[in-house]
Amino acid sequence: MKAWLAALLLAAGTAHAGFDVAVTVDDLPAHGQLPPGVTRLDVAEAHLRAFRQFGVGEAFGFVNARKAESESDPVLIAWRKAGHPLGNHAYSHMNLGRAESLAAWEADVVAGEPLVEKHMQGADWKWFRYPNLSVGDGERRDAALAFLKSRGYRVADVSLAFSDWDYTDAYARCKAAGNEAAVVAMTAHYLRGVDISIAQALAESKAVYGRTIPLVLLTHVGAFSAVTLPEVLSRLKAAGARFVPLAQAQADPAYGRFGGGSLITREARAQNTKLPARVAADVLDVKAMCAAGSR
Repeated sequence: MKAWLAALLLAAGTAHAGFDVAVTVDDLPAHGQLPPGVTRLDVAEAHLRAFRQFGVGEAFGFVNARKAESESDPVLIAWRKAGHPLGNHAYSHMNLGRAESLAAWEADVVAGEPLVEKHMQGADWKWFRYPNLSVGDGERRDAALAFLKSRGYRVADVSLAFSDWDYTDAYARCKAAGNEAAVVAMTAHYLRGVDISIAQALAESKAVYGRTIPLVLLTHVGAFSAVTLPEVLSRLKAAGARFVPLAQAQADPAYGRFGGGSLITREARAQNTKLPARVAADVLDVKAMCAAGSR
C-alpha cells in the first residue's frame, strides 16, 4: 500500500478496524463501447471471476432492459447463475431530471420490470437505482419517490464511486487503435483516483458521521471496469474492506436521508459540515484520448 494512502487511512481511523462495502454494478447487460474481439459476455464473466477471487458474495446488478439481446440475454443468465441479484435501472436508463414528463419516466421504470423479474425467479428484485443518480427536484422528486414506494421498491444509494464510466469509451478506442501507451496511462490515472477516492470517502465519513459507515460502491459493467476490477477490489481489501450485501449496508442509519448524487457529499451539505481537503488528482483528459484528431 502506498505510504500516503496508509497515512490517510490511519488518520481516518480505518487502517486496522476495517469497513463494509456493498458492490453494485450499473447498466447490465451493456455499458459503453467494446474493444475489438471483446463481447458483452466476456465483460460480465471477467467481473464474475473478480468477484469470486476477492470474496464478493453479492454484486447487485442494475438492468437497463432495452439493452438486452433478448429475454434470455447471456449476461443476465451468467450473472444469476453466479448467484448475484438483479434490480431495475429503468428500461432505457431515462434520467428523471431530463425526462419529458414524470409519466414518461414512470412508464420507463415499469417497462424495465418484466425482464428483471423473469431472471430473479421469485427472489427479491425490488431495488431501484436512479439513472445518473438523478432524483429530480421539488414535486417531481417527491412524486417519483412515492411512485417507487407504491411499487415496493427500495432505492439503491451510492457512497463510493471511481468514475469508471469516464474511461469506458476511451479504453475501447485506444485498444482499437493499438495505442497501448494510452491504455497504460489511463489505467494508472484511474487507479491513482481509486486510491484517492477510497481514502477520501473514509475521511469524509468520519467527518460527517463521526464513524466509518458502510459504503455502497457504484461501478459499471464496462470493458475498462472489467480489466481494472481485480486491482480495484485488491485495493479495497488492502484498505480494510469487507464485502457485504446491499441490504446490509443500507440498513445503517446513515442511509435514512433520501437524495441524489453521493450520500456523504449530500449529507455534508445538509449538515453544513466542512469536508476534509481533497487530494488533487493527476490531470489527464481521458475522454479525449484516442479520439479523432487527438494526438
